[in-house]
Amino acid sequence: MARIRSIAEGTQNIRAHDSEVDCFYNVIDDDGLHLLHLSTFGSDHRKSKPKSSQSIQLDRDMAVQLIEVLLKTFPDILPAAKAALPSATLGAKNGDGESPIFQSLLRELGITD
Repeated sequence: MARIRSIAEGTQNIRAHDSEVDCFYNVIDDDGLHLLHLSTFGSDHRKSKPKSSQSIQLDRDMAVQLIEVLLKTFPDILPAAKAALPSATLGAKNGDGESPIFQSLLRELGITD
């Protein structure tokens, strides 16, 4: 249960999990602090009643990094991501200071000048 401070490719020997869980999100907007809070809940096979198993929080910078990782991992999601954007966000926005990958994403989505 923590706020993510960095996102980097790992070197662990991992495999796909056998079970699935539900994830709920909330937005924290408290006196200038804006975070995305994600909580996962125990699998269907959990013996006790459902409760939050893990939670993470992302600020804007970590959200940008996560978007970059998602686009590298699933490059075919860009059309669906573009379709999911509210029309109000498609106005002129400036991506100055963002990474080259994020700049490219903004251009693909038609959000840059």
